[in-house]
Amino acid sequence: MKWGQVLAVCVFGVTAFAQEYGGPAILSRGEAPAALSTPEVDFRPYVGFYATYSSGLANVSVNNDGGLANASSFGGALSWGISGTHSWRHTKLGLDYSGSLAHYIKQTAFDSIGQSFLMGLTHQLKRHLALTWRNSLGITSRAHGEHTLQSTLPFDPASTYTPTTDFFDNRTMYASSQFDLIYQKSARLSFDFGGDGFVTRRRSQALYGVLGGAARADMEYRWSRQTTIGVQWSYTHYDFTKIFGGTDFYGAALNFNRRLSKQLEFSMYGGFYRVESKFIEEVPIDPTIAALLGISTGTRVAHNINYVPNASARLSRAFSKGVAYASAGRTITPGNGLFLTSIATSVLGGYSYNGIRRWTIAMSGAYSTAESVGNIRGKYSAEGGIVSFSRALGKMVHFSFDWTIQQYSSPTFAKYNRLVQTAGIGIAFAPGDVPLHIW
Repeated sequence: MKWGQVLAVCVFGVTAFAQEYGGPAILSRGEAPAALSTPEVDFRPYVGFYATYSSGLANVSVNNDGGLANASSFGGALSWGISGTHSWRHTKLGLDYSGSLAHYIKQTAFDSIGQSFLMGLTHQLKRHLALTWRNSLGITSRAHGEHTLQSTLPFDPASTYTPTTDFFDNRTMYASSQFDLIYQKSARLSFDFGGDGFVTRRRSQALYGVLGGAARADMEYRWSRQTTIGVQWSYTHYDFTKIFGGTDFYGAALNFNRRLSKQLEFSMYGGFYRVESKFIEEVPIDPTIAALLGISTGTRVAHNINYVPNASARLSRAFSKGVAYASAGRTITPGNGLFLTSIATSVLGGYSYNGIRRWTIAMSGAYSTAESVGNIRGKYSAEGGIVSFSRALGKMVHFSFDWTIQQYSSPTFAKYNRLVQTAGIGIAFAPGDVPLHIW
């Protein structure tokens, strides 16, 4: 969890070169609403001190009664970071670094240090050719939260590979890079050729990591000043640690993006995935063999092919100092280290605003349900939300409060049900006259 974060990273897309009233953002390219494009932001450091309370603390172990750990504790947190953007004639750079140190008074085993670094670069190679690079890496021990769309973030964080729904409080390391070469053939027609690489590793030997890559391509046509239509293709591969198995899936979809007004925008795509997975699974064996060898189960390689809808839609309303949005989608995910390849459906929404004189208010909520088609078959879900606000007490001093809640549940595995909450209140210091930006 990030305490008192000032500004999120500005990872620029090709829309950064658009005119003031350009076309709608293309959701399949991970772009945020076009109306959210922001001018250059000076690099701004911050540091914050917080008193915290957390419940639902659980590491990868059992307690003395043989049940899952579920502890709570008061504590304290220190956070720091720097973020901002800079522009040259043909290049735009945005980066965000944040760190945190968490201490729990009664549960020191959960003490942790978190790091997060994000960087985005867009370079105009030629008049009609642009290169974009989005890079993220970090270490976290409590990834209980959801991606949120922000007015200072010209890309949609939901398109990244950052873990956000890990069940256990376990140290997780992740890194991902996404490259896109965008060819603007004419004022109406553009092509995108992209590739992704990502890796996630978890400290616990009981949990799985993932190494993956993706290739993407699309063609978009500017039907009118407000509407863009197109078609996309993608291929993605997941390879997991400590288990024989992996997943390959191919997808195709049609895109529709429309700017309903200068501030209101609707984007969507819809198609399908062909998902092919191979995993080792246990199976019962013949009673005669069981009696002879004294075993009751054996193993086999399960090879499954599924056809899954691939769809996403987002409605957003941008303000001069904030954004409101709602989105929904169905896709394939690499799971959360406990469950592997999963078919997931999610709904999320949020609102943030930092123009109420000295106040900043932000809130978001998300619900996701998934069915694992990997190592362990079954359904699982998570729902939760974040509420945050801050008030400027002076030119550099800000009061901040936030509360996060996450409920894990499963109709297949009763012990998966778990409630996680964290609340923090404290003081942050950051130069500048604007209110402290949350998230």
